[in-house]
Amino acid sequence: MEKEVSDFIQDSGQIKKKFQPMNKIERSILHDVVEVAGLTSFSFGEDDECRYVMIFKKEFAPSDEELDSYRRGEEWDPQKAEEKRRLKELAQQQEEEAAQQGPVVVSPASDYKDKYSHLIGKGAAKDAAHMLQANKTYGCVPVANKRDTRSIEEAMNEIRAKKRLRQSGEELPSTS
Repeated sequence: MEKEVSDFIQDSGQIKKKFQPMNKIERSILHDVVEVAGLTSFSFGEDDECRYVMIFKKEFAPSDEELDSYRRGEEWDPQKAEEKRRLKELAQQQEEEAAQQGPVVVSPASDYKDKYSHLIGKGAAKDAAHMLQANKTYGCVPVANKRDTRSIEEAMNEIRAKKRLRQSGEELPSTS
């Protein structure tokens, strides 16, 4: 392994080298050798039998897109990557332009009031709004009808007094 790595370093024409699939221990040894030599290494592949190591010279370290393509099991093609990058930039520019234009205002073709005037009438909502009265059975009780006219503080003080009396064993005075 050391000889293959040193040959790779000596060969100025090579940027990367792909090794044959190897087991976990061999890959670990190769990663250590590559690290000592000052190179970059990555393992790719699905299963332990199919995993292989690819080494790169530091000055030609792979990009994230390149590493992603190797992880997917594809061969790296710089021209395809450049095309994808350009398409991504173009899509981003289009999104920015759309954002600068602001939200699109949608106006309906017809007004719903006109469309359903035969059902709801012209002034139905206005008449109902003028005659709004609270239904007394749903919580709108006048103050005169309420039994307890004490404030919250008075009610809490009375509850505390009853509790103290109960704890001391005395009987509660009758309140009316």
